[in-house]
Amino acid sequence: MAVDVPGLVEQAREGRPRAVARLISLVEGASPQLREVMAALAPLTGNAYVVGLTGSPGVGKSTSTSALVTAYRRAGRRVGVLAVDPSSPFSGGALLGDRVRMSEHASDPGVYIRSMATRGHLGGLAWAAPQAIRVLDAAGCDVILVETVGVGQSEVEIASQADTSVVLLAPGMGDGIQAAKAGILEIGDVYVVNKADRDGADATARELNHMLGLGEARGPGDWRPPIVKTVAARGEGVDEVVEALEKHYAWMQERGVLAERRRARAAREVETIAVTALRERIGDLRGDRRLGALAERIVDGALDPYTAADELVAGLTGE
Repeated sequence: MAVDVPGLVEQAREGRPRAVARLISLVEGASPQLREVMAALAPLTGNAYVVGLTGSPGVGKSTSTSALVTAYRRAGRRVGVLAVDPSSPFSGGALLGDRVRMSEHASDPGVYIRSMATRGHLGGLAWAAPQAIRVLDAAGCDVILVETVGVGQSEVEIASQADTSVVLLAPGMGDGIQAAKAGILEIGDVYVVNKADRDGADATARELNHMLGLGEARGPGDWRPPIVKTVAARGEGVDEVVEALEKHYAWMQERGVLAERRRARAAREVETIAVTALRERIGDLRGDRRLGALAERIVDGALDPYTAADELVAGLTGE
């Protein structure tokens, strides 16, 4: 059944959570009306500050996200939260437990929390996250907090989706050693050592600071990621995190970095959509005579796979 997209968008702008939920569901379900939804949202986006929170399992991402929501709500900001949970490789389902941890905000009309399953998508995010961010942006959220699944060193997709990336660590979880390795600890704009009431918090912060000092050279005026210690469960240090985020946002605006990051994000989104469309068209060719003929020529040694791929792409694009 067709959905009244303009009506849903108008209701979402009025802050009605059911309309926002329905729009995100259309995104997640890859609805045939998805293009209409995105076209209607396009003029309404570009105002929200997108903050990504990532880190290993157990560092307190959900607790930190909830604490940030509290801080931003005290400042009168409307907040959207996308909490991504891993999907079961067997059932395809997900616990979506982050909603439980943030239940204290459930009755606040200025907060919208949405859990999303990865559905097998790697990188710590759900495949529909970019479009869901657009929905929350258009719905009038001032700040959008995107919490990734517990990720490893190489799953750093959040850096390409957020204006500011926050990397969380905790003492006693091996993060000091991990700081020496490439990957997740290279993407942070702000670093947070959570559970700072535990032994080893100061050592973790020192090691992290040392590793940042060994990183790429920074010139005068370049952003140096701050390290903030928090006990998110008690709200300690959270105001300092917000202050660091606001400073980074101001620095990005002043240097033109914010616009540059958002352009790069839009370019990646277009590229992903285009590649997905091409994959679908190639998938439709399985069993097609053209693909079979190319495969036969490769087996016979008359054609190499790269040339065959060029011919296939040319046939699909009409070039």
